Amino acid sequence: MTEPQGTSSIDAGLNRRSFLRKLAGAGGAAVALQALDQLAADPAQALASYEAQIQELSSTSGGDLSKLDVLERMRRELVRALEKPPEERRWVMVIDLRKCVGCHACTIACVAENRLPPGVVYRPVLEEEWGVYPNVGRRFVPRPCMQCDKPPCTPVCPVNATYKNVDGVVVVDYDQCIGCRACLTACPYGARTSDFGLTYNEPNPVADGLIAGRTVAEGYERAPSFEYGEARPRQERTSPIGNARKCHFCLHRIAVGELPACVTTCIGRATLFGDANDPASLVAEMIAQPNVIRLKEELGTEPRVYYLL
Repeated sequence: MTEPQGTSSIDAGLNRRSFLRKLAGAGGAAVALQALDQLAADPAQALASYEAQIQELSSTSGGDLSKLDVLERMRRELVRALEKPPEERRWVMVIDLRKCVGCHACTIACVAENRLPPGVVYRPVLEEEWGVYPNVGRRFVPRPCMQCDKPPCTPVCPVNATYKNVDGVVVVDYDQCIGCRACLTACPYGARTSDFGLTYNEPNPVADGLIAGRTVAEGYERAPSFEYGEARPRQERTSPIGNARKCHFCLHRIAVGELPACVTTCIGRATLFGDANDPASLVAEMIAQPNVIRLKEELGTEPRVYYLL
């Protein structure tokens, strides 16, 4: 579309923002759009202004945050939960299967966030067909680690490399793990994989004149990942190469008040996260619904991932 003569691209951008603000109306969406206007000029001031407007919205609505995007509500609940001692909170994930469209955005976000190599997937999206012809349907089931309260993977580890940490999340000590894969066999959900040291660019050629041969392209894959809050360069014979790996609810993000990567990238807001011990939290509200289930509950693993049917 041709811009009117004499109108700069910046002016056009502001006009588009004004249009979006009018379209969004009052509430959290408008607040977020207003913050965009200040972001380029002064990011710190923009964020402070955004928080102030959110507080004003909350106070004028009697604490009703229904006008806010669900991600903002969960982020605020996460910050509130982090103020409590770890033993007083219970991290859970709720996945609404009615909203999941099978886009795999959560899978890709997890791969990018944790720099996962080929063969290592923390959050696959399974597909399930249900019903009897002609009344059939298809359901998409994201499957992270269940973070069981009674995990069968921990007692089989011969070196105690996998355990439940103070937050109740099942973790893997990469420096302790010997790669025996006993935990992979013990997990009834198939939520663990083994890192064989592969890279996506390994088959790429190495030759002069290539725009991005293997040597250049692998630079991204060899960059450090920050799982568990530790920078670990991907080099030969260094952890996590050779170790068991699994979803850990993005503990490195939670520690700084950020939601797990799979939660923030879900286009349908189908994945929810928070402290189930907070009765006012969104996840506590969801797991009290009558249509909630957990996978393989008959095994007594007490998973912390809930599904809404």
